[in-house]
Amino acid sequence: MKEKNAGMRIRVERELRDEFLKICREQDRPAAQVIREFMREYIAAKKSKHAGQTENASGRPVAPEGQG
Repeated sequence: MKEKNAGMRIRVERELRDEFLKICREQDRPAAQVIREFMREYIAAKKSKHAGQTENASGRPVAPEGQG
């Protein structure tokens, strides 16, 4: 059985949203589809780096032990 969809509400700058939607329309792709694709790619990239973690959860570099 497929799980129910969950909503997400975010706040972004109006110019960022408008430019994003414009490009989505030009590519004839729904904005939600593009965001889901980005989320899946982001998760996959973070999971593959997890073993040799050099970043914290927000993507910022982590200093090696004893150097920060």
